[in-house]
Amino acid sequence: PRPPSWSAPGAALSAHVPSCALHPPNAFNSASSITAAVGWAGSSDDQLALLDHLGLARFHAMWGCIGSSFALGLCQAAPNRVTAAVLQNPIGLSNGNRPKFNAMFEDWSDQMRPTHAELDDSAAAAFRDRMFGGDFVFTVDRDFVRSCKTPLLVMPGGDDFHPRAVAVEIVGLAPDAKLLSPWGGDANRANTLNEVRSFLLAHTPGD
Repeated sequence: PRPPSWSAPGAALSAHVPSCALHPPNAFNSASSITAAVGWAGSSDDQLALLDHLGLARFHAMWGCIGSSFALGLCQAAPNRVTAAVLQNPIGLSNGNRPKFNAMFEDWSDQMRPTHAELDDSAAAAFRDRMFGGDFVFTVDRDFVRSCKTPLLVMPGGDDFHPRAVAVEIVGLAPDAKLLSPWGGDANRANTLNEVRSFLLAHTPGD
């Protein structure tokens, strides 16, 4: 967890698009049980329940890293509610990088075990396979992305966990998607914020 290379966008965007931040369980100050049953579908259910609680019938989804997969999961679970999605640094499988995801998960689970007695070897392995045992971006498959009607703005990464090839493939598959590149660093910050703001405003319903 570190600030995005183009700065956290919430403050810059909130004057134009009211926003709230959703943290995955066990990230930042969020804590939850970790069991073999936890997975992408349950995460989407939790996210939609929170949005229901906030009274948000329709919304944009903007997330980075693993959040890009959460966002695509919401596009699949609630296609009539997600009006647009911004995917920053989407994770995914490319060029034999699954062992790196497995190693990262093992490091994470080792950090969680002291405060999560329920996370034994069996639960950890089942959770890892439910989250990262699939293909592509883990939470949805290529057929869904081909059929996804939600407008997407995709900001590619460039490392083993956020392969540029995955971002490019999302844009190539989705019916309504745009690649924003370059986008990171001080030199691109103003343009990136303008592009994201314009994209979200263009897809904000008028009613």
